[in-house]
Amino acid sequence: MIDAAAAGPPLRKARLRLSAVFWRRPWLKALALLLLPLLAFVIVYLGALTALFVSAFWQVNDFTAKVEHIWTFANFSALIHQSVYRRIALRTIGIASAVTLTDAVLAFPLAYFMARVAGGKMRALLFVLVLMPLWSSYLVRVYAWRTILAHDGALNWSLHKVGLPNVGLLYTNWGMWIVFSYIWLPFMILPVYAALERIPQSYLEASQDLGGRGWRTLRSVILPLLLPGLVAGSIFTFSLTLGDFITPLLVGGSSSSFIGNVVEDKVGQPDIPFAAAFATVPVLVMGIYLVIARRLGAFEAL
Repeated sequence: MIDAAAAGPPLRKARLRLSAVFWRRPWLKALALLLLPLLAFVIVYLGALTALFVSAFWQVNDFTAKVEHIWTFANFSALIHQSVYRRIALRTIGIASAVTLTDAVLAFPLAYFMARVAGGKMRALLFVLVLMPLWSSYLVRVYAWRTILAHDGALNWSLHKVGLPNVGLLYTNWGMWIVFSYIWLPFMILPVYAALERIPQSYLEASQDLGGRGWRTLRSVILPLLLPGLVAGSIFTFSLTLGDFITPLLVGGSSSSFIGNVVEDKVGQPDIPFAAAFATVPVLVMGIYLVIARRLGAFEAL
């Protein structure tokens, strides 16, 4: 009891001094709160990226099939000079861009109705309908679309009923475009909805008072204020499509491989250095994309 009483005042003074230090220097409090997450980020995320880039400059011994820590640009040279890898990279980036554009066009009218027109109950119902696909497994949704797009699937059955010829969309780039656009659409709707909801009604009324018709208001008022939300949504749709390898495997087939499919194949061979080199392509593409998105104010809309 005596020891505890004697130790009480010094401990209290130390706490007061520490509180005073944090009060005078708020950045120390922020650093103390963020130190552990920052260490985890540096060790896990940046450490993994560093290992990825470093291993991309190694090579595999043709005789022993073991990775040799010999620095070489051979993996990147193969990516540049072999047309098959250039074609796969361009296909991946092209379909990711097409999916992003498609989702932006589809998301805008629905998000506008939810944010500016629908009432409370209707808005809640639409939110449930938008989010409901996310409650099911990713693989379930992909296999459902395989059933729809198959030669004897629901789409061709419906076309046959109205006298139209069959369409072969399964194992094509068109099929991947449709499936990706459906799967990632909620990730575009939500940021666009948030951006539309933040537009003050007074801006729209001012445009009407100044003689702006519907299209002029859309072009001069709504779209400029909506742009950060569109770019924020595109970060999700573009990056998720860019890194996917399951949908190309199940819907696109062997003739529609993505970068992720090649990386998976090379890891299984194993050819880790070439897989790491090819995996740097989407990382660099997304790095450039994020820089552009930041300049367009997309991070404020997230």
